[in-house]
Amino acid sequence: MSRMIFINLPVADLAKSRAFLEALGAENEPKFTDETAACMKLSDSIFVMILTHPKFSQFTPRPIADANASSEVLLCLSADNRESVDSTVQRAVAKQDYGVMYGRSIADPDGHIWEIMWMDPAAADQGGSAIDTAVPQEA
Repeated sequence: MSRMIFINLPVADLAKSRAFLEALGAENEPKFTDETAACMKLSDSIFVMILTHPKFSQFTPRPIADANASSEVLLCLSADNRESVDSTVQRAVAKQDYGVMYGRSIADPDGHIWEIMWMDPAAADQGGSAIDTAVPQEA
């Protein structure tokens, strides 16, 4: 069985967060969805579990961070091409264009930052050095 990732995020408004993820292309998995949580499938191996604050608190004794006030995580989804980045995140404010890597960012209703990113396959083969030497492009 291939590895899967389940990203667990605390959310203030389950319905609003679910609608946000659906706009990004996620599909709801009803077997793991109720009034306290929703399982949102981004691919066969990537799932986002959005959990109400009380539900999230069942899994950790740590306080829930306010993602609108501080950075807690950056979530990045790959895209097939540059055009897909724009069509997926039309509401995004910031474009990040490094020539070999292009992306856009948007905050979800709880302040978590989601990025949609495309990378030139040749640059990806070079690894981090291709990005380190890339020059930001003019908007």
